[in-house]
Amino acid sequence: MSATKFWDELHERRAAGTPEVNARLAEIAGPLTPGTALDLGCGGGGDALWLAARGWQVTAVDISGAAVRALQARGEPITALRVDLAEDFPEGTFDLVSAQYFHTPFDLDRARVLRTAAGSVNPGGRLVVVDHGSAAPWSWDQDAEFASPGEVAAELDLDPALWSIDRAEAAERLATGPGGRTATVVDHMVILRRAGR
Repeated sequence: MSATKFWDELHERRAAGTPEVNARLAEIAGPLTPGTALDLGCGGGGDALWLAARGWQVTAVDISGAAVRALQARGEPITALRVDLAEDFPEGTFDLVSAQYFHTPFDLDRARVLRTAAGSVNPGGRLVVVDHGSAAPWSWDQDAEFASPGEVAAELDLDPALWSIDRAEAAERLATGPGGRTATVVDHMVILRRAGR
């Protein structure tokens, strides 16, 4: 099965309704002054909708055409694009680039994508990477190995003259999954700020 088909089928199965913002993005971006934002792997669009409602100019991209069409159908002021980040990257520069749980069971040079994302961050802007640090009981990826926040930052290998690490930490939260099931999970957060402004 192709990556596109996998993610299209997943998003087509998702229940209708308003998707929720990822808790870590709300925590991190809540205090920030709105500007331009790029949501990598936007999925159901909860993060993009939350950012747009707070005055951000949002570009949201996903490999799944089904996810992008559902977000476009909401009629919100969001630029939603189908982009296979293994092959392409959206144009533009951004004050915030968000990669929330940017994992896939398919081959993807994730570090290359995130370095490209870093190159699209405006001076003074942030690259926010939030990863799973543990597998929820309902996850499709039970056998995953989870890089530490420090390992993620090191893999990006960004120029320390241009980038500072605002946060690199693991934190627990209570997650709610399908059917209302709950579990304590770990998130790995890396927040990088580009010098300038």
